[in-house]
Amino acid sequence: MSYHSLIFDLDGTLTDPLTGIVRCMNYALSSHNYQPRSEQEIKPYIGPPLEIALGELSGSDDEDHIKELVSTYRERYGEFGYAENVVYKGIYELLDTLRSKGYRLGVCTSKFEKYAIKILQEFELDKYFEFVSGCGNYEMTKSDQLRELLGKDIVKQNSLMIGDRDIDLISARQTGLSSAGVLWGYGSSEELAKEKPAFIVDTPAQLTAALIDRM
Repeated sequence: MSYHSLIFDLDGTLTDPLTGIVRCMNYALSSHNYQPRSEQEIKPYIGPPLEIALGELSGSDDEDHIKELVSTYRERYGEFGYAENVVYKGIYELLDTLRSKGYRLGVCTSKFEKYAIKILQEFELDKYFEFVSGCGNYEMTKSDQLRELLGKDIVKQNSLMIGDRDIDLISARQTGLSSAGVLWGYGSSEELAKEKPAFIVDTPAQLTAALIDRM
């Protein structure tokens, strides 16, 4: 098999988090006396770490204040927001097929690990994955997470990072992993192509075909 493990991003790749993220972002902003933002204004911030998103949406560069915003966001997310995800059409079929072909699957997300696990369990996706890597603290990057997976020998160097935003592909490049971009999430083809992934696909069915071709 060409890849030791397939490492999936979560938001924008396995599930569509738009409703929950918009509601939680606006809960955090309004709780700290900022004006709520429209869905279109918040959409570009799906994927990057919350600290970046809430810092830019609030216009604040005060690290302590941004941590307060993130904490408020997570108050609602942990109670309601995680369950407002929607699994993208074709994901269950994709995962079923990849598992049946012998692929080893995992998740690497900038989301706190406990929330990632709650989402996977809520939508009965957890059964497909052998490992889940989530952000452990405010300073941790996705590159750090991938290095940790490599360092602990959970994944090998010939693994593939799959995601919808350039941060997924950049993190793969920084750690020497191959990457693949998907276009059903929140990144554009131009954004993903700049990172020269192994391939870019439009649908889960195309991803299935591309991976089977590489076996």
